[in-house]
Formats: sequence, C-alpha cells, structure tokens
Amino acid sequence: MIIAPQDVGVEERMRALNVDRVPIRIDRSGINPWSDLKLLATYRQLLKRLRPAAYLGYTIKPNIYGSMAAALLGIPALPNVSGLGTAFIRNGLLQHVVTRLYRFGFRHAPVVFFQNAEDRDLFVSRRIVRPQQARVLPGSGVDLDRFAPAPLTDGPATFLFIGRLLRDKGVIEFVEAARALNDVLPGARFQLLGPIDEGNRTSIRPAELEQWMGQGAIEYLGTTDDVRPFIAAATAVVLPSYREGLPRSLLEAGAMGRPLIATDVPGCRDVVVDGVNGYLCAVRDRFSLAAAIRRMAELPHERRVAMGEAARRQVQDRFSEELVVRTYLDVLRNVTAVQSGV
Repeated sequence: MIIAPQDVGVEERMRALNVDRVPIRIDRSGINPWSDLKLLATYRQLLKRLRPAAYLGYTIKPNIYGSMAAALLGIPALPNVSGLGTAFIRNGLLQHVVTRLYRFGFRHAPVVFFQNAEDRDLFVSRRIVRPQQARVLPGSGVDLDRFAPAPLTDGPATFLFIGRLLRDKGVIEFVEAARALNDVLPGARFQLLGPIDEGNRTSIRPAELEQWMGQGAIEYLGTTDDVRPFIAAATAVVLPSYREGLPRSLLEAGAMGRPLIATDVPGCRDVVVDGVNGYLCAVRDRFSLAAAIRRMAELPHERRVAMGEAARRQVQDRFSEELVVRTYLDVLRNVTAVQSGV
C-alpha cells in the first residue's frame, strides 16, 4: 500500500504493478502549523485503518508526520532521509524548526535510513537520531538491467543535467558555465532535462528558462518518464548540486557507462571518484564547474570511455537495486520479529 499525493503518471505505473495507492494532500514547501497538524491527523487516520506491519517514509513531511502517527499507533516507522534539502543547505530559523521536528518524529523509530554517511553523522551529532538507530543505504538502488551500458559516441561533447530545475541543484552555475564555454568549445551542447518545480522555494522561473534558451546558452529537453535515451545521447552527466542524499541521476548515468561531473559535496562525492569515473568541482563555483566540463570535453575519446566503464563498475559494486532491496528486507524481518515477540 502506498500513501502519496496524486500523480497521474505514477498512478498508471502503480496500477501496472498491482499496487494499491491512497491519495493524500501534502503542501511540500508550506510551513503552516495548522496544515501540518491536519497532515499528521490524516496519517494517523489512514494508518489506524490500514494497520501495516511497518511504515516506510520518504521525503521530509512523510518522514516526520508519518513517523509521528505511526508511533502513536504502535506501528514501527522506518523513515528514509534521502536528502536534507533547502532547510539544511541554508542555515536559519527553518533549519532549527526542522531539526526539532525530525528529533521528535524519529525518537521512536527503530531504524532511520540515510543515503550517505555524512547525513547520518550530522543527524547523530545533532542528537536527532541515536547512533544505534542510523543505517546507511546505498541510495535508492539502480536496476542494472534496465540501465544497461550504451555505446559512447565520439564527436562534439554533450553535457546533460537531469533533475528538478532548482537553484539548489546548481542549475544557475550550469548555465553560467555553458555561457563561458560557448566560444571555447565550439559545437558542445548543454542540456537541461527535468521539471520546473514551482512548489520549491529555489525553483527556476519559467521566464529565466525562456531567456537562457533565447540566448542559446542551453537546450531545454522538457520532462520525461524515461531518461535512458537522453543519457545514451550524452557525453557526460553533470550535477552541480549544493548537497544530495545519493543522486539517482548520477547513479543511472553511471550504470549506462557515462562519465560524471559533480560538486564535491555529500552525496555527490559518494558516487564520483575524481579522475576515475568523472570529475569533482567546487560547490557554487561556475569557474570550477566550467574547468571540469572543459577538461572532460578535451579528453581523448578512449579516456572518456574508460571513465564510463569505471562508473558502471562503481554502480554494480555498490549501488545496485538488489543491495537496497536486501537491506530493506533484512530490517523489516528484524523489526516485525521484535513486534511479534519472536
């Protein structure tokens, strides 16, 4: 059973998998306490009716309020902190409030999953979770058969960003690097693939995107349910994010044998080994990003192929879907055994 906001595309996929889905309204970026109390009550009502063996949460509000509701009903909660988001990228009152909510929401959870060790250590150091609660997962897992290696073509380089068009994802730096390299790398292409997330405080505005396209700085590819053709057509996948959990775009690109360029921040540096399967650059630094992109573009084709092969091996060894599913099942077996007194 899945509890999530309505999404036509997702609902179709869930039906194809014979998964029951309960729609729920979540104001992702809102900080209205009455709205959040209503969400907590909704989770409690649903979980009381469904009585699951365990509750698995993803993203900040389902993690916090779903875990609170589960605790009230004696249902074990297993939240997954897949990334820290804007609240932890920018210091301030919001971070203080979110920290307190996490601490309260997670205090009864038998296990809290993290997607990289640095996020886990941060939550432990701030006493949001206890060390014995925290467990690092190898991301969300990649289907290695679905994301199979694709031949890397030679010729002018294509650099692809995949993700929501947010400032916190480094979209501004990517566009500025593209502008700086237009004359240096004739024929190189810079592409954005992903939605404008108007519900996020750091979202790129449609007018900005139109301006970039009009200037010829980038190509906007829109959105897609299948990123594989776009990855296959790319020379390298770029993610200049300010902080990540474990970025799926890099994992999927690596699985398909593409070199990677990313910022030297938590999450990204768990995937990219500088000089081996790609390059790391400084965060919030368009000059460092442009230098990494230029370095990749000027590599011999054989060297880029070797980096892509190293990226594929990295995903096979550390981030496969099989490893993630096995970890979840092990934890679920242990938790349900404790609940049943076995």
